[in-house]
Amino acid sequence: MADSAIDMTTSDMTVWRGRVDPEPDSDRWHQRVQAYGTDSEKGVVITGFACDAGVARNQGRSGAAEGPTAIRRALAPLAWHRDAPAYDGGDVHCQDDDMERAQATMGQHLARILDAGHLPIVLGGGHEMAFASWSGLSHHLAERERRPIVAIINLDAHFDLRDPSHVRSSGTPFTQIAEDCAQRRWPFRYACLGVSQAANTRALFQRAERLKVLVRQDHEFRDEHIHAIKRDVQRLVTSCDHVYLSIDMDVFPASDAPGVSAPAARGVALSHLEPILECLRTSGKLRLIDIAEVNPSHDIDQRTARLAARLIHQLTRPSLGNPA
Repeated sequence: MADSAIDMTTSDMTVWRGRVDPEPDSDRWHQRVQAYGTDSEKGVVITGFACDAGVARNQGRSGAAEGPTAIRRALAPLAWHRDAPAYDGGDVHCQDDDMERAQATMGQHLARILDAGHLPIVLGGGHEMAFASWSGLSHHLAERERRPIVAIINLDAHFDLRDPSHVRSSGTPFTQIAEDCAQRRWPFRYACLGVSQAANTRALFQRAERLKVLVRQDHEFRDEHIHAIKRDVQRLVTSCDHVYLSIDMDVFPASDAPGVSAPAARGVALSHLEPILECLRTSGKLRLIDIAEVNPSHDIDQRTARLAARLIHQLTRPSLGNPA
């Protein structure tokens, strides 16, 4: 385990830059984010997964390893409305194709952050980060609970339920999580919202059915259906002890999120996902957030990075039951 620490870099606080306003109580994120330390007061810890080896293995567009820095730069000038602190927890870097080592390092890093009582937000990076996120959360929970029930909510155009026995990639993390749950004898409670039928084979839909995944396709996200979708998500959250939220930026239309590994031909509008995000934010059960597939080399006017930053701002507004 000690060897994997060489893949971890400390916080680069020079990224946190922006305008400084003269009015009282007009701070922005760049003025409030601090470098994370082991004795930091409980708050939000932003950490990066600078890896897209899984995307390359999945034959997607490379470049998402630069996502964490792009998201930080987009978040830095946003207005500060939080009560609790926020920290930069540094980045995990993937060396060449050593994705598994990067995932293990991130898992160890996240477990320590969770053990200290913080809410981690992982910036990516390819969606192989989901297995790293789960590794950290499951290790943290296993030390404290016999059989925790985690609602895994994935906003994504893809199931990411491919068979990892062929190759582990950005397309396999939730199958790997299902296998880990089976080994631990934990229930696997997975919801994938925004699925594109055109981007997922029949075999993947069949696997999702076998695993009893809560599936809502992109075309279902219409005004008249949002209440019912939110109700289904709320039922899942109510039946679980904890919530892990994973957001793949390719769930949004390509016009809103062009800088991703696989742009969506349709996608789901932010306005249709906001009720779901608000439900999770106010649940009091949100333990971990990750944002995947931001690819700055294909972004336009920083649209994707800005949208990711907006999501972080929205999800970390203070609310009853979620002091972080």
